[in-house]
Amino acid sequence: RFQKLPEAECAYTLFVIAIFWLTEALPLAVSALLPAFMFPLFGIMGSKQVASAYFKDFHLLLIGVICLATSIEKWNLHKRVALKMVMLVGVNPAWLMLGFMVSCAFLSMWLSNTSAAAMVMPIVEAVAQQIIRAEAEADELEMSCSNGSTNPALELDGRHTYNNNVGSTVCTVEKENEKGNEQRKSRKDKYSGIFKVMCLCVAYSATIGGLTTITGTSTNLIFTEHFNSRYPGCQCINFGSWFILSIPIAVIILLLSWVWLQWLFLGFDFKNMFRCGKKKTSREEASSKVIQEEYKKLGPISYPETVTLVLFILMTLLWFTRDPGFIPGWSSLFPKYKSYITDSTAALVIGLLFFIIPAKTLPRTSNGENTVFDYTPLITWKEFQSCMPWEIAILVGGGFALADGCEVSKLSEWVASKLTPLGSLPLWLVILISCLIVTSVTEVASNPATITIFLPILSPLAEAIHVNPLFILIPATLCTSFAFLLPVANPANAIVFSYGHLTIMDMVKAGLGINIIGVAVVMLAIMTWIVPIFDLYTYPSWVPNIPTTNGTGL
Repeated sequence: RFQKLPEAECAYTLFVIAIFWLTEALPLAVSALLPAFMFPLFGIMGSKQVASAYFKDFHLLLIGVICLATSIEKWNLHKRVALKMVMLVGVNPAWLMLGFMVSCAFLSMWLSNTSAAAMVMPIVEAVAQQIIRAEAEADELEMSCSNGSTNPALELDGRHTYNNNVGSTVCTVEKENEKGNEQRKSRKDKYSGIFKVMCLCVAYSATIGGLTTITGTSTNLIFTEHFNSRYPGCQCINFGSWFILSIPIAVIILLLSWVWLQWLFLGFDFKNMFRCGKKKTSREEASSKVIQEEYKKLGPISYPETVTLVLFILMTLLWFTRDPGFIPGWSSLFPKYKSYITDSTAALVIGLLFFIIPAKTLPRTSNGENTVFDYTPLITWKEFQSCMPWEIAILVGGGFALADGCEVSKLSEWVASKLTPLGSLPLWLVILISCLIVTSVTEVASNPATITIFLPILSPLAEAIHVNPLFILIPATLCTSFAFLLPVANPANAIVFSYGHLTIMDMVKAGLGINIIGVAVVMLAIMTWIVPIFDLYTYPSWVPNIPTTNGTGL
């Protein structure tokens, strides 16, 4: 007779769901529903207990953020912001590329990475096409001038020049043809490089920008909810603290990625990048023309755009000032139930206003009387539904259910006991191994699925080797977003790849370098400026007491 082991049954459930998530044999959201019937059948958790894990504070935060994103996209505020940023940095090719990267990264801080890439990519495509057209015209003009200067020599009518120099003339013509072919090949490679670098800068900056805010990418949201649920005594991860730790990481990765892509596809010419007072090239004139024409099409800023911008700023301020840490936040105005207020509270308050505030002002007649008009809010429920990522909401719920199952079945304690020997390794090596494993898996699996699988493993690992869990969970969460190698690695890559300017090897070659840059910067951050933010070298009192061997290599 076999003994019933809840740990083994929970591990089997986790293994089955991980296989479905990694292979995507079923839609991710469908696979995430498996714990809802497997846990009750195995006697691990009751149906009501499992069901309560599928809707948490995270989902309310997501609803508020999607209300904002819906209004931004509906009224084209995102396009106005992107074009304005690009106009500010100028049209020098290198700076233009940086402008697109910064604007796309900024948008992906507040919208989904997919939405940011999908919005910026058509603008980039139009600019790149215009650049190619202008440079082709300039090259044709140059070639025609060159041919015009040599033709008279080739049309001599047979005097002493022809008789004496016929052999040298033939050689000269052959050399000119070879030189022309080389120039055409060089121009073709240059045009191809422009398209490639423009496309890749959008895909990668959309991912990099999402690192900076809790709402920027689903992996950050999943980590935050998992951490606050597993360690309720901490409550140190909020919008402000995450932004402070991640913004330097994102800025450094963005700048190094810009240098890497520029060098890889176009060459890095400092002299032309920082030239001042010189006349714009045909490429720069073409870029400037396209961007200005696109911006003019938007017209003056409208009333709905203004209201959306004001609500966006208000939501951001409420997030930053709720509990900044270095000074009392507005949540301290409610001392009796301060812990009741989270970032989702602010997001919902602002989100509901989008359904209340009208989309247009009340027009008046010449007599000054108000006219009757059909009331329409900034966004409607149907528009919200079309933007709401229900798959991510269910997927995250399934991850919470798995985490609860691991706790109830004692699987987490069993994993912790088996991982204790890793405490003999230096801490930096444990973190590096975790980052490399997560970065490798996320290239072939979706980012949300990867972080959902690894969080229940890495949390017990940190407890087993007696270190602050943030030391391992923060870098692992950030590295989960480093899906740069393949078009299927994340939706932003797929959108950019679908334009047909890139090959798989282009993306692998560029993405490998950015993966290395990303992991290196994260390792630098977790060992330097993130340490004092959370006092990482002190083992916190809010971690559950698990009997372990203390050996951290610190």
